[in-house]
Amino acid sequence: MSVRKILGSIACAVAFGATLLAQTPATPAASQGVGGVVPAAGAIQGNNRTGGRAGGPRPPSAPTPRWPDGHPMLGPAPGKLGFWNAGTGGLTGKNGMSLPTNMDISEVPFMPWSKVVYEARQKDQQKNDPHARCMPPGGPRQFHTPYGLMLYELPEQKRVFVMSGGGPRTWRVIYMDGRKHPDSDDFIPTFLGHSVGHWEGDTLVVDSVGFNEQFWFARAGYPHTESLHLIERITRVDYNTLKYEATIDDPKAYTKPWTGGHLIYWTPDEDFEEYFCQDNNRDADHLVGK
Repeated sequence: MSVRKILGSIACAVAFGATLLAQTPATPAASQGVGGVVPAAGAIQGNNRTGGRAGGPRPPSAPTPRWPDGHPMLGPAPGKLGFWNAGTGGLTGKNGMSLPTNMDISEVPFMPWSKVVYEARQKDQQKNDPHARCMPPGGPRQFHTPYGLMLYELPEQKRVFVMSGGGPRTWRVIYMDGRKHPDSDDFIPTFLGHSVGHWEGDTLVVDSVGFNEQFWFARAGYPHTESLHLIERITRVDYNTLKYEATIDDPKAYTKPWTGGHLIYWTPDEDFEEYFCQDNNRDADHLVGK
């Protein structure tokens, strides 16, 4: 392994641990970000969590690349390399990469039992997080798992694949062919559920059901049940910026649906490293907790 990759891996682990402890306010940069979020200085693509470039203000972005039919490309433009620098942001709070429309944690409409579970997970430093034990990251967790994210579109097959560079290197399929969800009697709940998608203007809207309860859908440890119904909205605002929003609708865990999201930046001109949690677990602190 090259010195560059080794140093990049160390930087990834340090940055990931910092995000688990606290979100810090973004430092104003030269230009205003999406939805009022100001990108942090030093948040240039790939400098924190996946190795690569040195810190500094983000440069001006190229326009959103598009397919011949006009809808945005969610991956690299033809002839280019790159991936999304996941591992940032969250569904609550307004700091850093999180959206200014997010709720504070005190506003999340927990049911009494789910609030107790959430608070218990915070007190023991999330030591029971299945993701730290290399389990798949379902739902929004896939969009803030470190070590890279790719969205591969296959227009002829009418599918989008969501590929994680971190964790157990999970992949998920989004069906774009107009199919419906299978009947609940014919579907065994899974980590990733069953996802169908369609375009609303420049936003990919993904509807997912059929989740099991063996994962945390976000790093923060919000509880859910098999009744979880997830609506994700994915928008490539410009070449270097992805806006991710998720609506959580679980009537057995929350008194009403709620929404949160964050931005994800692009890492250009490289692929994400080969990483498998089972071989090189970089989240060992959360196997012990406190």
